[in-house]
Amino acid sequence: MDTIYALSSGVGKAGVAIIRLSGGASAAAVRALCGVLPAPRRAVLTRIRHPVSQELIDQGLVLWFPGPASFTGEDVAELHIHGGRAVIAATLGALAVIDGTRAAEAGEFTRRAFANGRLDLTEIEGLSDLLDAQTEQQRRAALRAAIGVHRALYENWTRRITWAQALIEAAIDFSDEGDVPAETRGAMLDVVEKLNADIAVHLQSIARGQILRDGVQVVIAGPPNAGKSSLLNWFAQKEVAIVTEQPGTTRDVIDVHLDLGGVAFQISDTAGLRTSADPVEVEGMRRTRARMGHADLVLWLSEDGAAGAEGRVPVWSFRSKQDLHQGDDPAASGLSTVTGFGLDRLLQDLQRFGRDLVGDADGAPVMIRERHRVSFLEAADHLQRVLAADISYPLEFTAEDLRLAAMAIGRVTGRIDVEDVLGEIFARFCVGK
Repeated sequence: MDTIYALSSGVGKAGVAIIRLSGGASAAAVRALCGVLPAPRRAVLTRIRHPVSQELIDQGLVLWFPGPASFTGEDVAELHIHGGRAVIAATLGALAVIDGTRAAEAGEFTRRAFANGRLDLTEIEGLSDLLDAQTEQQRRAALRAAIGVHRALYENWTRRITWAQALIEAAIDFSDEGDVPAETRGAMLDVVEKLNADIAVHLQSIARGQILRDGVQVVIAGPPNAGKSSLLNWFAQKEVAIVTEQPGTTRDVIDVHLDLGGVAFQISDTAGLRTSADPVEVEGMRRTRARMGHADLVLWLSEDGAAGAEGRVPVWSFRSKQDLHQGDDPAASGLSTVTGFGLDRLLQDLQRFGRDLVGDADGAPVMIRERHRVSFLEAADHLQRVLAADISYPLEFTAEDLRLAAMAIGRVTGRIDVEDVLGEIFARFCVGK
């Protein structure tokens, strides 16, 4: 297999750039560039030269991580060089002339880590989410996945279902040995019942996980000219929506993405709701209602403070333009983007609302990805078939349901092996006693 190399520290001018190599020729490449191979996991300052011309390219640090104790499980080396574009280009050019090396493809280091058992799919997805994290809650949740919290949970499930498979296989193989089938079937059902309950609880976390990843969806709605665009601009701290005295200015949905108290929010300004024959405005109102129906929260603004219609989605109603009612007693729900009245309170309430929705990122693992949900629903379906079967249901069919459930769980982590079943049988049963 080729030895791959790539710039791992990002493109652009920087103080330090890191070039990573992985593969069997990593040691030879380091020797060709630096003249020496440092001791494992020891940073050594050395001169880096072109392997053919021996022209000095840079002076930097080199580190050596022999496999399998490396990120990819292969021999890995890192060159820490100065981060100028010319230095990076010259170093990559020097690597290109070394036999057995080539530039890495996108994600190839991580793919090799998976192939060599260093990471499972949930850890890889966690790394991807960690790179994309925009808020503190996203960072914490992604880090837990990246360091193997989900992996540990799902591998525990795999071990339990493997044990259930071992029990049912023993009942099949030793059906002529008295009460073995009845005892093992009862033990198997106990394992499956508890596992099915755990999966059901985990499936309930998908809504929290999707909010954590995509953000709390907040829609600002109300009649035309109620101050909706002004409120969006206040959230964004810049003019992202046009504000005029003319009603119906906003015709489409305008989104702003924010980090409020460590939680991601998407706040949307929408077309005002009223009776209109203008086809463009009618389409805008259709989009408003569609967004409201899929939101996590609606902020309903009106100058008279009338409450918005309650439905599946919670609605917070506010009297907007509180600055125009200075002679009146301030409404508890009043807002003004001119004086700032009520805005700090609104911000605090939104932060609290968001934290309540996403929960504690350091608590039980939260399901974030749709592919996990689909696989675990499939696993749960097979487990429920096992639990619903009566004593006349053939054991071979039960074994098949358990196998399919195990495969569904294994697809989430990327690992499933029928040899695990055999290992459990011989480890826990004294066959031939």
